[in-house]
Formats: sequence, C-alpha cells, structure tokens
Amino acid sequence: MTQSHPRISKAVIPAAGLGTRFLPATKATPKEMLPVVDKPAIQYVVEEAVSAGLDDVLMVTGRNKRPLEDHFDRNYELESALEKKGDEERLARVRQSSDLATMHYVRQGDPKGLGHAVLCAAPHVGREPFAVLLGDDLIDPRDPLLARMIETQERHGGSVIALMEVAPEQIHLYGCAAVEATGEDGVVRVTGLVEKPDAADAPSNYAIIGRYVLDPHVFDILRTTEPGRGGEIQLTDALQQLADDEKVGGPVHGVVFQGRRYDTGDRGDYLRAIVRLACEREDLGPDFRAWLRSYVAEEMQQS
Repeated sequence: MTQSHPRISKAVIPAAGLGTRFLPATKATPKEMLPVVDKPAIQYVVEEAVSAGLDDVLMVTGRNKRPLEDHFDRNYELESALEKKGDEERLARVRQSSDLATMHYVRQGDPKGLGHAVLCAAPHVGREPFAVLLGDDLIDPRDPLLARMIETQERHGGSVIALMEVAPEQIHLYGCAAVEATGEDGVVRVTGLVEKPDAADAPSNYAIIGRYVLDPHVFDILRTTEPGRGGEIQLTDALQQLADDEKVGGPVHGVVFQGRRYDTGDRGDYLRAIVRLACEREDLGPDFRAWLRSYVAEEMQQS
C-alpha cells in the first residue's frame, strides 16, 4: 500500500561558494549571477523548483552575495522607466524574477561544506521533507527530474538523490552511489555512498548530481557529522547513515537521470551550456545556429 507523506513545498539552494574557477569575473559578482544567455544561472534553478511545485525557496548565502537578493526583489526605478517607455516585454521579464516564489535568505557564515550549508536551513525547513538544488547543475525544463524525485519520495518516504551514469574515468569528480534494482524503471535503492572515489574503488558509475529530496532527519545526523573529505561536513556522509539505518529517516532511493543537464561550474561546460541553450531559443536560435555553422566551417578550413 502506498504510504502518505507530507507534501513538499520548500526548496533550499546553497549559494555561498566563492566561485574561484571563474575569477576574475567573480571577484565582485557572485558566480550564481553569471549570465546563461540572458538570465543569471541562479534564476534557472529557482524556476526549476517552482515548476516542480516548490513555492518557498531558501537561499543559503555568504559574503558578497547581496546581488542574489536584489535580483529576486522588485526594482521599482527600472520598472518605472520601462513602463514610461511602454516596453511591456522587458518589463514582464524584469518582474518575472521577483514574482517567481517566496524567497528567504540565511548566511552560512563559515564555509564548512555542503552538509553545513544544508544544516543552516534547519530552522526554516522544520520537520518537513524538502528539496536541495545546487546551482551549478542546470536541468533542462523539458526533462522534469525534480518532479520525478518528489513523486518517488512521496511514494517511498525517506530521501531521494539524483544519479547519472558517467564514464568510469570521471567518477572521481563526483559522489558515487552503490545501488540495488527496485523493479521500478529509473529508480534504484541506494545502499552506500562514497565521496569522489578513485575509479578502482568506486562501487558503480552512478554519480550523484546536484538534486536531493531529503527527510528532515538529515539535520539530526548533520549536527553530529564530523568533517570528512576536504575538511568539510559532507552531505554524502549523512546520507550514508540514512541508508544504513532506515528506521531513522530512511530509506534512500535514487532517480537515474538520462535527460539534458548543463554544468555551469566548469568554464568549458559553462560556455557549452550557453551555446546549447542559445541554439534552442526561438528568438535567438535560427540566426545563432546559422552563424555557428558558418564559424565552424571557417575553423575547419583553417585547421
């Protein structure tokens, strides 16, 4: 019999990182505000949460992150100027970000890792299941990963993580899951988790990507979790404990994602994400694809 679990309404977005891989662009601008075509990366993440039915969003921020708050707030001077010009199209786009969701903010303070950032959300979340979305992973809205994860959590309870198959030589870049089949297409049971293992030690080629639906018992575990790899409090370690003891906040399931994902945490992948998304835009795509074909043809001739 399907169990009834509390409806998930809250999303937590950790956004306290320094963005050192994008220096000097991120010296004075948060990495989350770097544009992907014509929207900051963080807006795509909030839109994903909202499309999955999560209308209460908490951002865990740090120093120099005030632009995030400003972006999701009203800008009356700009709106007034656009109204006077009769520019309804741009006015609607400006207002879109401030009308998306109910936004909240808390500062992480000490940068003690993802587990610590999630723990900072405990007073706001309370004892409800909640979603965590990492800003470096952009999930194409045509492939609704988060909605599938929420459905899985509502059926099984516990926590759900997003998994993606990667090449064995890439698994050291990710958290990695040991899994068992469930008989349900695209859903596995997670029996173990390892943070960034060597390829020889990896239990599978299922990498954890930046979407989680978590049982609130994870907060109890994180409060007593010692720093792990890199001297940081790892969310992976807390999820391992949940998987080990299903009587306390378990089980842990994984949803295997095979859709379109754009990694904006790496400079090369960030550029590829912009090109892909620009090519698919109705307003930009036709002209941009034509230019891109011409540019590639010229490069091929010169090489």
